[in-house]
Amino acid sequence: MKLSINIIAFSLFITTSISAQIPDWEGGYPDGCTSITVGSAASSDGSVITSHTDDSHRTRSWMDIVPSQNHKSKETVTMYKRVPSDSFAMPTYKHIPIGSIPQVKNTYQYLNTAYPSLNEKQVAIGESTFGGRNELQSDKGLIDCQRLCKLMLQRSSSAREAILISGELLKEYGWNDYGECLTIADKTEVWHLEIVGPGKGKRGAIWVAQRVPDDHISVNANASTIKEVDVDDPDHFLFSENIFDVAKENGWWNEEETFQFCYAYAPESRTSLAARRREWRVFDLAAPSLKLNPYAENYPFSVKPDEKISLKKLVDMFSDYYEGTDFDMTKNMTVADDSGRMVISPLANPHLPYDMNKLMKINGGWGWRGERTIARWYTMYATIIQCRSWLPDEIGGVAWLAQDNVATSIYIPVYCSVADLPDSYKTPGRPFGYTTESAWWAFNRLGTLTAQRWGEMRYDVNDVWDVWQDELFQNQSGFEKKAIELYESDNTKELNKYLTNYTMMWGDKVVEKAWSLGNDLWTIYDEKF
Repeated sequence: MKLSINIIAFSLFITTSISAQIPDWEGGYPDGCTSITVGSAASSDGSVITSHTDDSHRTRSWMDIVPSQNHKSKETVTMYKRVPSDSFAMPTYKHIPIGSIPQVKNTYQYLNTAYPSLNEKQVAIGESTFGGRNELQSDKGLIDCQRLCKLMLQRSSSAREAILISGELLKEYGWNDYGECLTIADKTEVWHLEIVGPGKGKRGAIWVAQRVPDDHISVNANASTIKEVDVDDPDHFLFSENIFDVAKENGWWNEEETFQFCYAYAPESRTSLAARRREWRVFDLAAPSLKLNPYAENYPFSVKPDEKISLKKLVDMFSDYYEGTDFDMTKNMTVADDSGRMVISPLANPHLPYDMNKLMKINGGWGWRGERTIARWYTMYATIIQCRSWLPDEIGGVAWLAQDNVATSIYIPVYCSVADLPDSYKTPGRPFGYTTESAWWAFNRLGTLTAQRWGEMRYDVNDVWDVWQDELFQNQSGFEKKAIELYESDNTKELNKYLTNYTMMWGDKVVEKAWSLGNDLWTIYDEKF
């Protein structure tokens, strides 16, 4: 009963990422998300993949499954404006109704993460904020990023359809958010959709979508990356009808120059070292043969990986903090060991809070203007989503879901047809405060603790999670073999139960282990803090 009351109360004040409301270059905490996308011919098993690390200090921590629904004629969907709220134990935003749009007759089931991420038709979405020009922010639009994700998943059965639907909705009802990139995948293709507002006093949006080649990998790390737009290639480019006119009218582009979306509408995002360094790192890990310059201002929109990308490879990418490179912030935090040899201190860690960064004067500061790793201590949750054309939708779409910092977490499978999530995943942690009933707090506590003696504790954590993660990935095909048998026998009820129970079992298992592992660390390292 307590859980139900909390969710009902919290639904009135659904939290959101501060990065979408107050970009870090205007003040506040430097948030920002990373999304990596993989085409079907670039993945090790033929999956189309999108992903997301929700790196935020204010995003809601709970998630649930919203089932498909039938709606009555003339039913509407309420749109909201976010405003700061300090009425909870932790900072958040409350949502003020600002209007409504017509509802459709039927909506699809979807995984309701803070940025809704996967529907029952294997349409999947990742997200990354890039800001854009301040003067493009609209005060008349009704739709923000989180609601657009929800609307696309409720209404579309393919990535291309999701983009076209969003274009129609934004043209009529308007965008009220800062610049966003949504990485949208389905069973056959994956796109990057970049959106900015039309300007103060105007309703609408300016947007462009570029398809990732099937044999390529791409990334968005809080910077606009779409450059030239081939208007004669609708297979790889879609865009709003005003994309060139607005840039020309404002003097951001003239027809004598080659049009580049990122420089017309979000030039400042290309100056972000925090964004560019992550772009370089993802591409360098995927295609080291390219020998890309880590100090470059621009990289290709996508690259062909040297080897096909596996789920394990993606987990490693999202756990990365530049270890072994010149940009590893721990490399100069050295002490003399018992033999007098200088070694990296066990207290050195890449997840230092901002005040500690300032105290130690590390790398000139971290955040929008300075460095920023892929793995972050303030990640709320992360997804790696597989969409697979050779499997029925119920089995083909799976969101691998992790809580908190990926470097100290584990991904569990959530199939797109599951009926429920474990109670701990549905229990709000933010903004109500610490509770042992919340999955997010279990991993947040573990990650925070591990950072205290990163040089030693991370191995204790990895010894547990690496084995379980390998087990999950290796057992996937065997588990799905029985699911396919249930599907082919037309036993829908048992199939749904089978998939749901698997998610519930693993969700409960990893949360219980996160709590006990944290307790073990307190015991083992008690006198070393």
